[in-house]
Amino acid sequence: QVQLAESGGGLVQDGGSLRLSCAASGRVVTRCTMAWFRQAPGKEREFVGAIGWNKNTQYADFVKGRFTLSRDNAKNTAWLQMNTLKPEDTAVYYCAAKDSILLGSRNYNYWGQGTQVTVSS
Repeated sequence: QVQLAESGGGLVQDGGSLRLSCAASGRVVTRCTMAWFRQAPGKEREFVGAIGWNKNTQYADFVKGRFTLSRDNAKNTAWLQMNTLKPEDTAVYYCAAKDSILLGSRNYNYWGQGTQVTVSS
């Protein structure tokens, strides 16, 4: 089993930045794909981006150029650097992982509890 714990959420002004962390425990996730999703009030959860074990990345169109995924396999940790944040980025952000080298938005079987990101206008 893998446990995921997000941190780094908070309140930021329009145009600001935040860095979310996802710490994995339970077992090494070196070969896992790790991803971020978000869910805004009244909306469905949506895919933000994924990073593979070899650090290749895939992003949703709405975050390209603003958000950056990274990971340190030795630390069992992944990060989501979010720049130029907008009020519409306000959501609960979830870290996820899967035992697959395939990127994409499907088939994640490990999830964190989420961290709130609020962007004020």
